Amino acid sequence: MEFTVQQIADLLQGKVDGDNTVKVSTLAKIEEAQKGALAFLSNLKYESFLYSTEASAVIVASNLELKKPVSATLIRVNDPYSSFSTLLQYYQTALIASKTGVEDPCFIGQGSQIGENHYRGAFSYIGANCKIGDNVRIFPQVYIGDNVTIGDNTTIFAGVKLYTNTVVGSNCTIHSGAVLGSDGFGWAPQADGTYKAVPQIGNVVLEDDISIGANTTIDCATMGSTIIRQGTKIDNLVQIAHNVEVGAHTVVASQSGISGSSKVGNYCVIAGQVGIVGHITIADKTTVGAQSGVSKSVKEQGTIIQGSPAFDYKQNLRAMTVFRKLPELQRELEMLKERV
Repeated sequence: MEFTVQQIADLLQGKVDGDNTVKVSTLAKIEEAQKGALAFLSNLKYESFLYSTEASAVIVASNLELKKPVSATLIRVNDPYSSFSTLLQYYQTALIASKTGVEDPCFIGQGSQIGENHYRGAFSYIGANCKIGDNVRIFPQVYIGDNVTIGDNTTIFAGVKLYTNTVVGSNCTIHSGAVLGSDGFGWAPQADGTYKAVPQIGNVVLEDDISIGANTTIDCATMGSTIIRQGTKIDNLVQIAHNVEVGAHTVVASQSGISGSSKVGNYCVIAGQVGIVGHITIADKTTVGAQSGVSKSVKEQGTIIQGSPAFDYKQNLRAMTVFRKLPELQRELEMLKERV
């Protein structure tokens, strides 16, 4: 795809500084860009590359003052990073939208309905009585069980598995290998030391504008629904257990796990490798630092915690400072004991 600088500036609501007829056909880092590429500069640490880059155009801040002449045409915007992200999203959407039609072989079950302008990749399977909206992209080897609902403009990448009764909203993206609706980890201990399976008869519900990363698993509820609220973004390799509720516009980073029946609030940040025990509540706007273990409810909004067990972030830093000094403190204690 090829665009003029002016077309891109119009999309980003920016202003062109230079030749607005210059054409670009690819995106690149400012330090690696070649002729025909569009780059961006948001971190002034990389400003030196602006004067040497071979990019045809560069997105920069509207208030950037040039120290030297530049060969590239500039697109001046309020926030270069956000604007470049918008452009990347537009580019990705255009690539996905180019996928249309039905490849052979694929299967759709009795009573299922699918909207206009959809794409179904080879070896995809859609069960019975499903309702799938307009502009949905279903890539090869996707499995969609019976009675699944999928909203408009949702993309499901190769190898995703949606179990029976799963509900996926509009404008969602589910990346390869994700599994939604598999059984929750429910086992009842018996008197003889064995375990009896507790049937998991609920489902998974994703609201609108949600992204699910590759190889993430979200278990169905024992009864009712495991729910991911609107706008939430979940990274690769995340485990969300049965009956969990994750609030709106929360982000969960890779290798984190949320145990059964816990409720995570809105606008939370869960960093990588965090473990959250079951049956607790995390208040809105909570931030949990990487590799933390959350063992009790967080009741106050805006709390920042870290550690295992997790507690106040600043207190944790002070505690870790003392922890690193323990060998030295032990030696001093031993010396004092000898003097006494």
